[in-house]
Amino acid sequence: MSMTALRPQQLISELQSHGFRLDTAAGGLHSRRGGAGPSDHAAILIDGQPVMVPLHTGRALHSPFVASRPDAAGAATLSRDGQHVARIAFARPPRFYRLQTLDGVPYSHIATLHSTDVLATTVLQTCTRYQSRAKACQFCSIGQSLAAGRTIAHKTPGQLAEVARAAVLLDGVRHMVLTTGTPPTPDRGARVMCDSATAIRAAVDLPLQAQFEPPDDFAWFRRVREAGVDSLGMHLEVLTPALRQRLMPGKAAIPPERYDEAFAAAVEVFGRGQVSTYILAGLGDSRETILAACARLIDLGVYPFVVPFVPISGTPLEDHPAPDAAFMDAVLAPLAGLLQAGGLSGTAMKAGCGKCGACSAQSRYEARP
Repeated sequence: MSMTALRPQQLISELQSHGFRLDTAAGGLHSRRGGAGPSDHAAILIDGQPVMVPLHTGRALHSPFVASRPDAAGAATLSRDGQHVARIAFARPPRFYRLQTLDGVPYSHIATLHSTDVLATTVLQTCTRYQSRAKACQFCSIGQSLAAGRTIAHKTPGQLAEVARAAVLLDGVRHMVLTTGTPPTPDRGARVMCDSATAIRAAVDLPLQAQFEPPDDFAWFRRVREAGVDSLGMHLEVLTPALRQRLMPGKAAIPPERYDEAFAAAVEVFGRGQVSTYILAGLGDSRETILAACARLIDLGVYPFVVPFVPISGTPLEDHPAPDAAFMDAVLAPLAGLLQAGGLSGTAMKAGCGKCGACSAQSRYEARP
């Protein structure tokens, strides 16, 4: 099949597998390096829909995809091996990035624009529970942006509220993702989510998703909901037990059964389809394993967001290959049918990664299963 004959969802998977390069004359584009994901990406629009595509990864440096210099409106031509593939557009740098707090902290150090209308922040930019390399997730780059001076270690509720309000007013942000490094406390970060959400919702009417690990006490789910969080993310990322132990030894101490208990308790609070989990395709889980897990999650009322793994420079898995488009098609096409049968969809989420959908072609498969 020629590149020009690819369906949009297949083109997205090809781009997210290979990444893309910029024409030598193109510069000054809005992109992210390091930090909590999506990292080393740039936001582009294909048919008006935002897609996060690797730009600063090792594989992207040798990608067959090349984007031309954008015109005044941000539009550009995407080609592969010299053959025209599509017209795309680049997301514009957000206006709120020009501002800073009264004590001199740039707004971009407190929260970043993901995709085109999603504000995201890592409230605690350190993962003290798994800070040793022996326990850390091998694919995680949470500390990179902190080490590079592009963020701060702990965003206060007041800072988050200030930046969220500005992002809504200046850039039309429509929802916000709050994630965190895991602190060494039984709540696993739920407490800082409560404090952050309370302040943000007092400042601006902005739907919120909070992301953290299952807490010891499931009563935290209701506390987080009452603080103003609309949807919840608890991320499995890797499914096969042996792979979990090797790639994420710290998080692997929480068994899948505990996640299932947490998912069930969270769905009771947030409702079906408002609890989600990330699954990273391409790290060794088979197609059958991923689809079986997704079917179980959907039955629980949890939205599984299957994202192609993108190796990030500076992590132990920086040379691990990304999954190819054929593998993603083999997973996402049947998954769309499972989601439809279970009555779940990313668009129905009130806030969060699944609603944004830019890090995977999954939303395109849901629209055209």
